[in-house]
Amino acid sequence: MKRAALYLRVSTIDQTTANQERELREIAARMGCEITKLYKDHGISGAKGRDKRPGFDALCRDATKRQFNVIMAWSVDRLGRSLQDLVGFLSELHALNVDLYLHQQGLDTRTPAGKAMFQMMGVFAEFERAMIQERVRAGLARAKSEGKRLGRPRIAPELEERIRKALSIPGRPGVRKIAEQFGVDPGTVQRISRPVGTCELVS
Repeated sequence: MKRAALYLRVSTIDQTTANQERELREIAARMGCEITKLYKDHGISGAKGRDKRPGFDALCRDATKRQFNVIMAWSVDRLGRSLQDLVGFLSELHALNVDLYLHQQGLDTRTPAGKAMFQMMGVFAEFERAMIQERVRAGLARAKSEGKRLGRPRIAPELEERIRKALSIPGRPGVRKIAEQFGVDPGTVQRISRPVGTCELVS
């Protein structure tokens, strides 16, 4: 028997996941799946990233532990609104050999048609990554040919000198505190600290 996980989400606190859960439980019973995990995000938009959706984050983490064989959701928009994030999620499930059932779209990756769709998603994700890498390489090459300096822009010499003086004071605070004091990135302070012999880990 397949071990199933249900993922339920509603965008506002006035809505309820009860209808989604009831129907998905009925479908799971007809499919012969045992529901072993239930994940909910209540009052959270699908446009939010994984780090802002604790239920979805737990679902993804448990998928890597093979705690279930199939994920069931009411609709693809319950999983997310960003095409890039959805393709990444589907590719991850494909790599883990975890199936996906989406009720509204009629997608069931246990079927031949569903598996074909899954595989196509993986192809598109790989193509997208290759295109992004190619654009980045082309952009860097163009910038170098135009004589542009790559990497983080350097700060004003006057500000750099003030930071260097702050670093040379005995008993000074750490790199992160100095960065906050001058409104710069800790990496910038780390770089400036090296010539004065105070290279240290950012904490």
